[in-house]
Amino acid sequence: MSQFRYRAVNAAGDVLQGQMEAASVEEVVSRLQDQGHTPLEARAAEAGGSGRGLAGLFQRGPLSGDQLAQFTHQLATLLGAGQPLDRALGILMDLPEGAHAQALIERVRDRVRGGTPLSQALEEEHGVFPKLYLSLVRAGEAGGSLDDTLRRLAEYLERSQQLRGSIVNALIYPAFLLVGVLGSLLLLLAYVVPQFVPIFEDMQVPIPWITQAVLAVGNTLQAWWWALGLAVVLGALAARARLRAPATRLAWDARLLTLRVVGPLLLKVQTARIARTLGTLLKNGVPLLSALGIARQVTANRALDQALAQAAEQVKDGAGLSFALGQTQRFPRLALQMVQVGEEAGQLDTLLLKVADTFELESRRSIDRLLAALVPALTIVMTILVAIIMAAILLPLLSLTSNIQ
Repeated sequence: MSQFRYRAVNAAGDVLQGQMEAASVEEVVSRLQDQGHTPLEARAAEAGGSGRGLAGLFQRGPLSGDQLAQFTHQLATLLGAGQPLDRALGILMDLPEGAHAQALIERVRDRVRGGTPLSQALEEEHGVFPKLYLSLVRAGEAGGSLDDTLRRLAEYLERSQQLRGSIVNALIYPAFLLVGVLGSLLLLLAYVVPQFVPIFEDMQVPIPWITQAVLAVGNTLQAWWWALGLAVVLGALAARARLRAPATRLAWDARLLTLRVVGPLLLKVQTARIARTLGTLLKNGVPLLSALGIARQVTANRALDQALAQAAEQVKDGAGLSFALGQTQRFPRLALQMVQVGEEAGQLDTLLLKVADTFELESRRSIDRLLAALVPALTIVMTILVAIIMAAILLPLLSLTSNIQ
């Protein structure tokens, strides 16, 4: 399944734009026609779509992660208080600050007033609401407990945002420190060091090799900074283009999981995300095979995605989830043991949520330990590099002073 971007005209003559997951362009066109729309354009999202170019870096969806969690929580509260669905959506139209988000909720409300189920009304926004979200809403509608399902979904979204926020917040200070280190070194090498070149040329004293090396680096940065910057940009674009190949991306993601420091942390984060997704889906009555298919979409690692696909095939043949996941040799042993206990006790959904809690806690601890070592390491590296640069400048001056004496 791939992501496709499309443009279509609805029955009212409005132009719709969005993103849809499908097997081919023909399937996108067929689904749009089944919904009563007239397709204008459909293409792969990677093929130069606006969301994949440089402009896509600055684009945001109608609802941010926090807004979606807040919207879901408020909707669950209103439904639990006995409000009709269309009235609850009307009340929530003033919740988001952006005009696009308000227009989105208004469109959903109008569809619901026209007799469309909430899950279908959300799905017709094409790519705004994740498949996990749509599946849980559909399961809540089928079970007659939409408010409880939305409440669990809001908790899931809030947990996901908290985990993501904790990781981002933890990386802010090291990121600023790294930028400061690189900026200081570039300033010293590209501006300060070249100022001493005329002085050293007039000294007529032997220049140490360390000074020659630092001067060469400084002169290169000063004269060819544009070429080096261009090389970095082109290298990044080439690496990004190469990672679009499925085989290359799979090999890269598999390699990331085996790295000595980063690999275990990534595995814990992804395991927590997958386990919480599976546990939440099973808790709301979604079948295990469907839950595994949806869980594949929440992981950002292709190697784990492939492992879930292999596990789904074995579960389809009658194997247990713990055995199927164990055969992939991708997931932590503790998680597999807890899943096995859940299967034996008939509480697989509860144990999966406990797996998520356990590995979220382990992720935060690993991040704290990593940062505790990273910040002093960066400080030491900066100190050593600055000391080398200062030594390269001072050694010829000291040699000149000794010759004068």
